Amino acid sequence: MQVRPTQRSLTITNRTDQLQVVRDFVRESLHAGAVNSGIENRISLAIDEAVANIIEHGYESDRTGSIDLLIEISPGRFQVVIRDSGHSFHPDGVADPDLDEHLREGKRSGLGVFLMRQVMDEVEYSFREGLRNELKMVKYL
Repeated sequence: MQVRPTQRSLTITNRTDQLQVVRDFVRESLHAGAVNSGIENRISLAIDEAVANIIEHGYESDRTGSIDLLIEISPGRFQVVIRDSGHSFHPDGVADPDLDEHLREGKRSGLGVFLMRQVMDEVEYSFREGLRNELKMVKYL
């Protein structure tokens, strides 16, 4: 089946109960774009990790904010842009973990950025003071 150009957007609040809304949105977007189901779970995982990190680390626990997702699918390319107004974060400063050590220490978190980099072909982050954080991830189809 040929990939169909698709553009969809979603805005959620920074609550963990919104992660299922994001998962459904991503799955529906991939289906609407007729993206190969073989990579669907990996793309969903990368986006889920990104949004979960924003919810967990981007906002103080008592601060409500919004997270915007924009998905664009075209032949040969899947792109998601995620914007939020939480604390800035610079994933370029995060080194890939030593997986053996990570497992040996029994860590259950800390692999989000690593997973995004492994799954997606491009991961770009930008922040401009007074504006919003923007994470763009691209997967070539």
